[in-house]
Amino acid sequence: MEQKNKTFNIYCDESTHLPNDGCPYMIYGYVSVASNQIKMIREQLKAIKTKYNFNSEWKWTGIHDKTYQMYRELVEYFFSVSGLNFRAVVVDKSHIDESRAEYTYNDFYFRMYFQLLHHKTDMTALHNIYFDIKDTCSQMKLHKLKDILKYNASIGNFQFIRSHESVFLQLADVLMGAINYKLRIKTGNIEGKVVAKRRIIEYIESHSYVSLTCTSPLSAQKMNLFYISLKH
Repeated sequence: MEQKNKTFNIYCDESTHLPNDGCPYMIYGYVSVASNQIKMIREQLKAIKTKYNFNSEWKWTGIHDKTYQMYRELVEYFFSVSGLNFRAVVVDKSHIDESRAEYTYNDFYFRMYFQLLHHKTDMTALHNIYFDIKDTCSQMKLHKLKDILKYNASIGNFQFIRSHESVFLQLADVLMGAINYKLRIKTGNIEGKVVAKRRIIEYIESHSYVSLTCTSPLSAQKMNLFYISLKH
């Protein structure tokens, strides 16, 4: 493999990607970390948990009045560190026509990951990819993802890890949850809107200078969103 000048770890996750989960959008996202900053950032993220005596995983579903300040600090930290970025691709599930060849939900799992990983990777760098292990089919999915991304010379290692082992996967869950929650508010697909979650969304949008419900400018690095249109 060609020697690369820079290395990044990419921590991938997916949200509301199943056909009958009651949510209108599927979201795939990742947190990218420069390898020379991983140890420092990991320790600083863990220090936030220690400060709040928090021993569980960070999850979007865990945001409420009592945890708001900690999650706000987590988001503040994300925006303050240059080596820490986020990207997501989003598709309206109602636009998926399974009668078309290669357009089943299973096909979209791999199409979304291709869009997520292939189109924004720096070809001068090496990217190690980590996926949140979900089910017993994970190894089969891993082999398929390796196959469809094999021509991207910037991608190196593929590996599954568990979210409780990685604060970076947990951060991805929070940022993806913010997108999903904002979309559900927009479509009227949610009840009992939690004030703390809305405040976190407002904070993210004010610091990223992008709306969570539409594609961000191509130049956006810290918070890069791509809404895939399936309409013809």
